[in-house]
Amino acid sequence: MGFSGHLVFARSKRPLLEAPVFDGVHQEVKDTVHGWRARPGGWQTLQFDQGMWEDDHLSALVAWTDAPACVADVSDSDIALMTGLGTSGQRWQAWLNLDNAAALLTEEPEDLDDVSLWVGTPEFDAAVGRKRAELDMAVPAAAEGALIWAEAAGIPVAAQRPRIEELLRSRETFAEDLFGTLLDELGFPQAGRPSQEP
Repeated sequence: MGFSGHLVFARSKRPLLEAPVFDGVHQEVKDTVHGWRARPGGWQTLQFDQGMWEDDHLSALVAWTDAPACVADVSDSDIALMTGLGTSGQRWQAWLNLDNAAALLTEEPEDLDDVSLWVGTPEFDAAVGRKRAELDMAVPAAAEGALIWAEAAGIPVAAQRPRIEELLRSRETFAEDLFGTLLDELGFPQAGRPSQEP
């Protein structure tokens, strides 16, 4: 089984777990939070197990850090819904691993008694294809939103929108890897590299 939970990415001079939004989390639970290798400039990624993150936490985290932040809601490492928020309230969203997302988001027929009898049928495949096309149509706007968000974070964005669109349409074994690759391509400093700041 893969990872299910949330990846939280934000900038702070202090550890992100010190943010007031996490004050209600018991210490034993905080001890289970996995911190990824920090990126230069104070950029941090926290990996939370399922059930520790609420939707309104993102705006509270942006307010506390006074910097753009994002979160990815990951399901079994197969898919993730990534949401970015800027300090001006500008928000963007993107699904990672669109094929898997399409299969998950495809609505089942109302008269269906057993889902397993529908999955893999030509009707199911056609419904997934329609959902995949619908998700694909949202990719250009998501890529543009991600680039604007990164620029608002003070990142000298070198990536072009077609490259970000390509990533948003790509397939990785682990959605977490795609999350990290997308941040790299948006221009965020990579972990382990020396900071370019004086």
